[in-house]
Amino acid sequence: MSDVQRESMEYDVVIVGGGPAGLSAAIRLKQLDPDLEVVLLEKGSEVGAHILSGAVLDPCGLDALIPDWKEKGAPINVEVKEDNFYFLGEAGKIRIPNAPMPKLMNNHGNYIVSMANVCRWMAEQAEELGVEIFPGMACSELVYGENGEVRGVVAGEFGKEADGSQGPAYEPGMELLGKYVFISEGVRGSLAKEIIAKYDLQEGKEPQKFGVGMKEIWEIDPAKHKEGTVTHTMGWPLGSNAGGGSFIYHLDNNQVYVGFVVHLNYKNPHLFPYMEFQRFKHHPMVEELLKGGKRVAYGARAISEGGYQSMPKMVAPGAALLGCSVGMVNVPRIKGNHNAMLSGKAAAEAAYDAIKAGRSSDELTAYETEVREGAIGDDLKKVRNVKPIWSKWGLTASLALGGMDMWTNELLGFSFFGTLGHGKNDAESTESVFKHKPIDYPKPDGVISFDRLTNVSFSFTNHEESQPAHLRLADDMVPTLVNIPQYAEPAQRYCPAGVYEVVEKDGHQEFVVNFQNCVHCKTCDIKDPSQNITWTVPQGGDGPNYPNM
Repeated sequence: MSDVQRESMEYDVVIVGGGPAGLSAAIRLKQLDPDLEVVLLEKGSEVGAHILSGAVLDPCGLDALIPDWKEKGAPINVEVKEDNFYFLGEAGKIRIPNAPMPKLMNNHGNYIVSMANVCRWMAEQAEELGVEIFPGMACSELVYGENGEVRGVVAGEFGKEADGSQGPAYEPGMELLGKYVFISEGVRGSLAKEIIAKYDLQEGKEPQKFGVGMKEIWEIDPAKHKEGTVTHTMGWPLGSNAGGGSFIYHLDNNQVYVGFVVHLNYKNPHLFPYMEFQRFKHHPMVEELLKGGKRVAYGARAISEGGYQSMPKMVAPGAALLGCSVGMVNVPRIKGNHNAMLSGKAAAEAAYDAIKAGRSSDELTAYETEVREGAIGDDLKKVRNVKPIWSKWGLTASLALGGMDMWTNELLGFSFFGTLGHGKNDAESTESVFKHKPIDYPKPDGVISFDRLTNVSFSFTNHEESQPAHLRLADDMVPTLVNIPQYAEPAQRYCPAGVYEVVEKDGHQEFVVNFQNCVHCKTCDIKDPSQNITWTVPQGGDGPNYPNM
């Protein structure tokens, strides 16, 4: 606990994070009781600045929260018209027919959206209801009460020097205290990580699993544009090296989202997820689509993939974890925003009932019950074995056995496999460099494929360089003594923003952290085989500034 003296403000509910979960909670609280004091704190320069998602949106979450969202002008306009699945080889493709797929895989009635813009619109709805929203306010610490309960957060600390000391323009920030604190930071947030560890919320659950998703927005030749078309691929270029796949979504204004996901349980430390993405764009099907177009934005983020069996306990005294802080992505559907919204709504309703009954700072068990036994749990239970089947037996088995398992769950409410476990976490999955051969990646051509640093400039990321690095090493010697000799220091490859480098200096290899490049994806916190890197928040407003992600 910091000994800095700070002013404090009291609220009924304090919400950390302006994504779909946090905003849904804020909106629902004010719908239930306009007199509730609700504050939402967002570390990005504005709501939406740090939001990156595919995204094909299942509107069921928004339907439950704001049924008249169309009339209110939500930026949700491009309905899915065509759904394509392909298995790729290096030069060709095989169409996977839609008919044998379970109904839950059908995108009919879903929309291609910019979740960044959806969140910007949701913030407007929240403010109209009276929610106080403070962007540029990174929450750097939790505040605990006398009995160990979560009481609030510290937000808005600015002006620290690189060594952590207080600079001449230091501002201590404020303590925002609440009867309940909602943590909706997204994947692998620093406060959620602390709460899960402090209250042992992962006990008895499978380890969380993750992927890293990279995305570019392209403006393409109008003649090639097919608004409302959704395409997913599996196979090349990953092959047996890693699990994952791609998405290509045609939205409006001749724009296309091109994305690539690599599951982070890969074994070969030589694997370079970003370069796999760039190589993918040179597949004939993709290159032909992009030829003559231009990339206008880039970003990356981690994705929770553990599913139902990996969700930690969601409540602790005074706190509730929402959305991706829990991990509510339906992996085969590649969708989680609907569940994030539903979780925010459920948490709000539980907190409202508790406050109305005169309670505070206890565990909102009704919220957890609703998540596990309601619509979210139903959505995730049906697909709970797809990821572990893929991890254990590969892509072909995932298509056959995973498809069968989804069908039996959907039709009979039954799985022949029960509930499969994941085993190792993603860091433990990384094997020694001596077990694997290096992978030769073609050099980006600067037209279809790009080097990392050039692409990072299209994320519009920025960090004040005089502040302490928000990427912290537990031991400065681990990279050179362990990770370089044992794993060829995979941080220089798994990071999609080029934050980590190994350079020669005075005849020695040195590990360099260029935190200014960070796009806040959290991959390093997840995949580092020594678990030596901890991602924390930089000062508020820093990081990417995504336009329409």
